[in-house]
Amino acid sequence: MPSDTVDTALLRHHGDVDARPGMLDFAVNVQGSEPPSWLRERLAVRLTDLARYPSAADDLAARTAVAARHGRHPDEVLLLAGAAEGFALLPKLAPRLAAVVHPSFTEPELALRQADVPVARVLLEPPYTLDPLAVPDEADLVVLGNPTNPTSVLHPAEALRALRRPGRLVVVDEAFADAVPGEPASLATTATPDILVLRSLTKTWALAGLRCGYFLGAPDLLARLDHGRPHWPLGTLQLEAIVATAAPLAVAESDRHAMALAAAREMMVERLTGLGVHVHTPAHAPFLLLRVADGESLRQHLADLGIAVRRADTFPGLGPDYLRVAVRDDAAVERLCAAIRTAPGRV
Repeated sequence: MPSDTVDTALLRHHGDVDARPGMLDFAVNVQGSEPPSWLRERLAVRLTDLARYPSAADDLAARTAVAARHGRHPDEVLLLAGAAEGFALLPKLAPRLAAVVHPSFTEPELALRQADVPVARVLLEPPYTLDPLAVPDEADLVVLGNPTNPTSVLHPAEALRALRRPGRLVVVDEAFADAVPGEPASLATTATPDILVLRSLTKTWALAGLRCGYFLGAPDLLARLDHGRPHWPLGTLQLEAIVATAAPLAVAESDRHAMALAAAREMMVERLTGLGVHVHTPAHAPFLLLRVADGESLRQHLADLGIAVRRADTFPGLGPDYLRVAVRDDAAVERLCAAIRTAPGRV
């Protein structure tokens, strides 16, 4: 339930504030420093169209592309100015009690609490396996991530479907689903009236500054979320990016990237555990959850050496000895490991 003991400043904390310009960034989960060249070129072509407002045809083209990508109907797609907008819209559903499964991304809980929606936290213990029975029966809205930020846990699709109850809506944040080869646990293709899936283009396509995402769900549910939004909620470049990244060639590229990411993650786990760092596994997302003694001291030590990692004590259920690190290339990981070796108290 809403409580004065909940620190909303912690819920609002995101990894971007942990990474100052010029630092080696393990704090933010965006892959790459810029979008791929073909996507930049595609967006550049549309710069000459910025003098006119985005049209209904632009919106339909983007929804049609997303629908084709997930085997849905365009009416089952609601385009968003980033996944964060999707979380901000959730209070429109007016739940009596929202259950948020933690540890997980905190933006949904923050949005619900700020709208005075009663919130029940469902805190999972290591290995953070989802237990549908742990969710209060009276919860008519359940929100969770898959794969989950920051634990990198991938819940089976069957476990997510087991959350369904009469009168309950299940919202699955799949911001990192395209980082999992083949997306085996995704519910994006599941067209049921009680499951709402949220997607983001930020991570895989390095588009954090453009704000692109979408909901997949029943048309009447999406209409409730869309009600009251301003005209032209997405701009021309956002719509173009959505069309471009939903194309079959882009989806195939994303899956190849996911396979390369999995190999890099496995190697990163091996190198960090070799230093005596506890890494939560199995891991399926483009980041890893670490547990170290005196985590805040290590985070500050790394920052002093120009390396940013994400504090994880802002995630409900985790403490100051937890850190989150993005999966990076060999050179970056070597620099991280070398810095960890020099931390006080380490041999």
